[in-house]
Amino acid sequence: MPGWLAGIIGAVVIVAAWWLMSATVFTPPPGTDFTPVPSPLAVFQQLAADGPGPYWSVFQVTITEALIGFCWGNLVALLLASTVLLLPRLEPVVTQVAVVSYCLPVVAVGGISVVVLGGAKQPGDPSVTAIFLAALAVFFTTVVGALAGFRAADRASLDVVRVFGGGRWAQLTKVRLVAAAPAILNALQIAVPSAFLGAVLGEYMGATDRSVGITLIRLQGNLDSTRVWAVFLLCALVALVGYAAVGLIARFVTPWVSGRSTP
Repeated sequence: MPGWLAGIIGAVVIVAAWWLMSATVFTPPPGTDFTPVPSPLAVFQQLAADGPGPYWSVFQVTITEALIGFCWGNLVALLLASTVLLLPRLEPVVTQVAVVSYCLPVVAVGGISVVVLGGAKQPGDPSVTAIFLAALAVFFTTVVGALAGFRAADRASLDVVRVFGGGRWAQLTKVRLVAAAPAILNALQIAVPSAFLGAVLGEYMGATDRSVGITLIRLQGNLDSTRVWAVFLLCALVALVGYAAVGLIARFVTPWVSGRSTP
């Protein structure tokens, strides 16, 4: 089955299950019209009635935070993973740091980062806490992916570089980076939704006005479940677009993985 067909079937099944739950389990109580799970039709009608303007103004801030955190988190992760090749004895330390960063409770880290880093300087600016949590969310995935990719280098190619007088740096730049490219790009693709989720969680703690996190808090307080689900769908759409974009870049950067010929 083609991947695009499987995706369409999965989306149809999810929407059908959502519609069934809203029509059977989560029906409004007698005398009210409130339901925590509105129907897909009601959510799409709300999106059409509101238009893109109100949602873009809040998503723009969160996407900016996620992109900044994505860049910083992956840059630090790749630099740290590269040091393992130059200094192999550091691998247990780097691995432990990555695991600890993955296991840290977000609530505790977010609370500390709010005190240390603060939030946004003024309404509409990116939140430093949200950027930090977005970077933290991608760190583990990229470190593990990079280390696995660096180990995938062909031993014969490494020996050729060594025979011609190349050291560990030459092996890293000429062999290991090429061999690790598919694993690194796969890790970056997985990190895209994590960065966006980390930014949203950071906005709950060190928030900036007109962001996705603050908007969700406001809508939940108003019991506006239809718009809460609308924001949820848009979050999924943004994460999916970012995931697909990095996957498309990976297909062009590493054509040999998909079986296409290289120039």
